[in-house]
Amino acid sequence: MSHVKLYIPGPVEVSPDTYAAMAQPMIGHRGKGFQDLYAEIQPMLQSVFGTTRQVFLSTSSAWGVMEGAIRNLVRKKVLNCCNGAFSDKWLDVSKRCGKEAEAYQVEWGQPVLPEEIDKRLATGAFDAVTFIHNETSTGVLSPIAEIAALKKKYPDVMFITDSVSGFTTVPVNFDELGLDVLLTGSQKAFALPPGLALFTASEAAMERASTIGDRGYYFDFLEFRANGEKNMTPSTPCISLIYGLRHQLQKMKTEGLENRYARHARLNGMVHEWVKKHGFEFFAPEGYRSKSLTCVANNKNIDVAAFIANLKKDHSLIIDGGYGKLKGKTFRISNMGDESDESITNLIAALDDALAKLN
Repeated sequence: MSHVKLYIPGPVEVSPDTYAAMAQPMIGHRGKGFQDLYAEIQPMLQSVFGTTRQVFLSTSSAWGVMEGAIRNLVRKKVLNCCNGAFSDKWLDVSKRCGKEAEAYQVEWGQPVLPEEIDKRLATGAFDAVTFIHNETSTGVLSPIAEIAALKKKYPDVMFITDSVSGFTTVPVNFDELGLDVLLTGSQKAFALPPGLALFTASEAAMERASTIGDRGYYFDFLEFRANGEKNMTPSTPCISLIYGLRHQLQKMKTEGLENRYARHARLNGMVHEWVKKHGFEFFAPEGYRSKSLTCVANNKNIDVAAFIANLKKDHSLIIDGGYGKLKGKTFRISNMGDESDESITNLIAALDDALAKLN
């Protein structure tokens, strides 16, 4: 099969050097070899998470940890901040876990705002709040620092944050922000195949979990902590992905996090220039636009399916044609992971060509 390069918002393109790093001999997950691997990557994980806390590895998609956070931390009622397909789904997950839940519903394409969360938490009805830092379906980047600042006002409320598609593209420093859970996944800016979730949790979160009797086993935060202290995971880990994770963390260390953030901003800006050049509009408002992907509003009413077909046929690359109810009304272009000035320049040339062929 020919290789179709991915510029969708996940899974993103995986570099040959990462695949090579994953092709290490298999080891036992309860032996010293795995413990050494876990111990080696832990300081690098703590650096990218901006924390002195343990960073845990879960063999699952990020949704596993998202559900786990609900089961571990919600005693009374959870406020689910909803402004896109994935944040909306978190409300459904909360209810399916048997928790009392309420939506702070925002129009798709708009950010979650701290003053609206504050208004709802002030009722005293909630002991947990979930929000998505970078809503992948809409390309909206909500103001995480301003939202996290509310933790000081509501110390007994668990602040649970998904930064699946924002993590390592912009600064997200767990300890500085004062969050209770920060989670992400392997298939976005880490530029790894899907199947690995990563998260950290505050001491307050661990204390809350210890009071909840039906938190399950596979995503039990206390099991993660107990095993993490021995440089192990509660259940069989995806060892090949963790080899790849080590490789990517080493690349991040070499590049430097500030340089990584600047690269993502620069590449994102290149895509934005293409959007403006061709008279398209952004689905997300100014000041709240993702740095990892661009959600383009199809205000010109092009045939998005044909546009994507041209890209795939003529250039062996693919972008996304809009998620859920936004299909055809938007299209999404990723610039996260291992992308470079050269690769995005080539992408833009392909976008130009595919668009011209629609006329």
